[in-house]
Amino acid sequence: MPGLPCYHFAYVFERFPTFTQTFCVREVNELRRMGLRPLVFSIRDTSDESLKEHFSPELREMVHVLPPRNELVAIVNEWKKQGDLPKKAVLTLRHWGERGDKNRIYEAIYIGMKMRECGVRHAHSHFAGIGARCGYWLKNLYGLSFSFTGHANDIFEPTAFPVKLEDLMQEAAAVVTVSDYTAAWLGERFPRQRRKIRRVYNGIDMLSFSRERKGREGTDVPLVVSVGRLIEKKGFDDLVKSVARLKEIHGQPFRVLIVGDGPMREELEQLIERLGCSDRLQLAGSRNQSEIVEILEEATIFALPCVTEKAGGKDNLPTVIMEAMASGLPCVSTRLAGVPEMVVEGNTGLLTEERDPDAFAHALASLLADNELCRRMGIAGYGHASKMFAKESTARDLLNCLVAYGNLRFDPGLAMKFPVISLCYIAQWFRRLVRWSRGGGKSKFPGIEETFKLIS
Repeated sequence: MPGLPCYHFAYVFERFPTFTQTFCVREVNELRRMGLRPLVFSIRDTSDESLKEHFSPELREMVHVLPPRNELVAIVNEWKKQGDLPKKAVLTLRHWGERGDKNRIYEAIYIGMKMRECGVRHAHSHFAGIGARCGYWLKNLYGLSFSFTGHANDIFEPTAFPVKLEDLMQEAAAVVTVSDYTAAWLGERFPRQRRKIRRVYNGIDMLSFSRERKGREGTDVPLVVSVGRLIEKKGFDDLVKSVARLKEIHGQPFRVLIVGDGPMREELEQLIERLGCSDRLQLAGSRNQSEIVEILEEATIFALPCVTEKAGGKDNLPTVIMEAMASGLPCVSTRLAGVPEMVVEGNTGLLTEERDPDAFAHALASLLADNELCRRMGIAGYGHASKMFAKESTARDLLNCLVAYGNLRFDPGLAMKFPVISLCYIAQWFRRLVRWSRGGGKSKFPGIEETFKLIS
């Protein structure tokens, strides 16, 4: 088992580390910097990804990657033969049959055995998907607590899997989500679970971005930048239409650069050609993080006209908007989900209704015509990002939540280092006492005495 001999809790990721979810890597690294020792599992092997330039060897070496499916089943069957599995795990495998998502049961059995070996009693996952469903089985098979962070389509779109969002909401010790919008959205749909829903923003590394603008002043042609996968919910087709309209209403030169790749590329290329925008708009393809930072340094405005997909999916809190704000850019986006929590209308940027390319074009035109307004909004955006989205603050918010609601290992060093953590430990013990008393005091109270036996 990699890493240190004593862990506070476990992470269960579908894929880790991966470049498409760098916010997860930032979170893990920041918690480690704060003194936490997470036991990290990755259900999928990411060694086929080009990760060397993005993540340190130390990070990759601390990840426990689950075996391939056939090997995993063989290991679980051997444990079963030897009588090492909990009775409930054996019965679940027997009665589940050939129903879908059985892999989650095998994965949870494997992870649960490793967690028991390490004395770890709580698991956290990102997305209400594979990792969270493993958490569901960790609780049901081993009695371990779990929590998950819900993001966007993983909670907005219905799932056909046997374990559904309502099951996760019911069984999770805590439900974290990344915006006030989704916290309220989940609370309305699951009112009985409202008490355990907590908003914790995704964190960014403010020091990774430069506020030095290189192309804004003088005779340089202003640059509007957008970043994201070329998929429906990003609204890039609306951005192309906005550029065509912008050519009509803004008499001065400008450039628009869309960074990213995806299934809509050909469709967007045809739309650009049909609307005659190729002289102003370029599809730049995929870029790595350092290249994106350099492009943001050259930019004047950041634009992302997010939309709701036909199937109901949508962005919630696009990380690229945070990164643009950390770069000191004014942002133009749409009033959708958690976006207004980043782009504060008239302060850090401008907002329009979704699927309104004409209004979006006018918003861009108003900024392109006013360098001073761009400067003020860029400064305000940087301040807002520093206050709300810096990884140091968001990681501490997550830690407070996990300590208050999950069965994390007690650590007096952390309690002394972060006084709020002490209050969270007390809140955790109080909740256990309430549950114990409601049960008539018949079951063992897993409170302070048990916790202190696990002091690291």
